[in-house]
Amino acid sequence: MQYREFGNTGVKVSALSWGLMRLPQDDAEAVRVIRHGIDLGINYLDTAPGYNNGWSERMLGESIKGYDRSKLYLSTKNPLHCNTGKGWRERLDASLERIGTDYLDFYQVGHGMGWQAFQDNYSQPGAGMDETKRAIEEGLIRYPCLSCHDSPENMIRVLETGFFRGMTLQYNLLDRANEPVIEYAHEHGIGIVIMGPVAGGRLGAPSERITGMVSGAASTAETALRFVLSNPGVSAAISGMNTIEMVEENVAVGSREEPLSDDEKQAIEQALEENKKLAELYCTGCNYCMPCPNGVGIPENFRLMNQHRVWGLTGLAKHGYQRLGPEHREKWLPASACVECGECEPKCPQKIPIIEQLKETAAALGGE
Repeated sequence: MQYREFGNTGVKVSALSWGLMRLPQDDAEAVRVIRHGIDLGINYLDTAPGYNNGWSERMLGESIKGYDRSKLYLSTKNPLHCNTGKGWRERLDASLERIGTDYLDFYQVGHGMGWQAFQDNYSQPGAGMDETKRAIEEGLIRYPCLSCHDSPENMIRVLETGFFRGMTLQYNLLDRANEPVIEYAHEHGIGIVIMGPVAGGRLGAPSERITGMVSGAASTAETALRFVLSNPGVSAAISGMNTIEMVEENVAVGSREEPLSDDEKQAIEQALEENKKLAELYCTGCNYCMPCPNGVGIPENFRLMNQHRVWGLTGLAKHGYQRLGPEHREKWLPASACVECGECEPKCPQKIPIIEQLKETAAALGGE
């Protein structure tokens, strides 16, 4: 396994780390899979109280029994439901009890906490920050961190406070918006853990186009992981694994000491830039065409079409298309529901032939 510095903490964490949200739903199998990963060198394990109502934390606790605790780095999160220090501390104590540990190495003091929540909630007198400092003094937390889904600008504002030693954020081939945050953290000795390195499983779907970006890559997921780990500001990439085979495949990627070559990086950059231009040619997702009077989710249909046409993720795109309809959370209808009323096309700043492209989408994604 490859190990990397976690910011300026002096701790080295496994490049491939574990997000314990998608464990097999069987106690014995979950423990077996986690232990296999630990035996293969994974030393950073991340969970949260919200993962199956604390079950994931309990499975983590069962899995680490018998191992040298000082060689494992545990991370869980505080949901930050309210702004009272008492409630924050109660949630910390509950996590410690479920995991069965005396301390947490990297505690995400706010689960999905952004700049607004930091200002209005966590940093207020008597709230979470004061309790965090107390917990650090008591030895219950080693390093205060946070997971964040805010804008890159606001993520940097949170890090500029100087309080946090690490941040968990999203970054992958399909979403590179947080690269400025990673660069800032790298320059200031802050550890960065990547969630969603395989884009929530989307880059696990087979795509010869993506696999071919890296010579010798065996799968789309391998290309995605190697891309994330090629960023020098990334301390670890957490993967949600639920089988022995998945663990072994991902550990093999995390164990590759050689970085991507300059030629491979250049090829990826060129391919990503070309794909970005191609995707924007079809649709930028500006939503000016919405709402459709007939309920068609035009940008969503085109986003799925881009998965197929631009990224080669055809199976994933077809699956997403099949989920469109009255039961979709946004009630968006598939492209096949277009009645060619024509109201959308004059609104499109790119002058996209929307009706024709909806026909192409229905034909490409609506068939077998």
